[in-house]
Amino acid sequence: MREIPKAILSNCRSGVSAFVSRRIVIAYWLIPADPAHSFFQGVINDLARRYDAPVFEPHVTVHVGSKRAAAAESAVSQAAHACKPIKLKALEIGHSSEFIKTLFVQFALNTELRQFNEIIRNAAQDSSHYELKPHLSLLYKKMPAVARRELMDSIMAPFSEVTFDALKAVRCISPTQSPADVERWRAIATGELAA
Repeated sequence: MREIPKAILSNCRSGVSAFVSRRIVIAYWLIPADPAHSFFQGVINDLARRYDAPVFEPHVTVHVGSKRAAAAESAVSQAAHACKPIKLKALEIGHSSEFIKTLFVQFALNTELRQFNEIIRNAAQDSSHYELKPHLSLLYKKMPAVARRELMDSIMAPFSEVTFDALKAVRCISPTQSPADVERWRAIATGELAA
């Protein structure tokens, strides 16, 4: 009888489909400035505690590309020096069945964010086809639509606009599908956006 590889067994036990193509990538995040950072981190921590979900840093993913660490460090450095803090308009609280978008704040896409995304892609020498849909997740958890909708209706973000003043390159598994995947995230480069 043929032995089943440990990775497949592990994925099946954790509820992750063994047939999904998964890979290590670098995600580029914008990090909100205070007071928004403190507010969102508090919401994330509270929801994680209440729903037995992973804790993570508040962020907006602006690009996901190949796992070349040297290119990521260069991209973060170039973007940090070339860009000033970015302001994004908060549109609404949303929810979805996607693990990494269970509950989130949707932001408007603007010219500064598009330019920032282009700087990151060019500096990382990465032509991946990441579709930029700016959002800041508040909860990573598989839950029924009714529960997500109720939770969405209970949250009020006190900001109509959020300033993002830092960025990180984070090594992660794509697609992220479980708390174990979130726990494996590792920041490999950080930078402050030029004032």
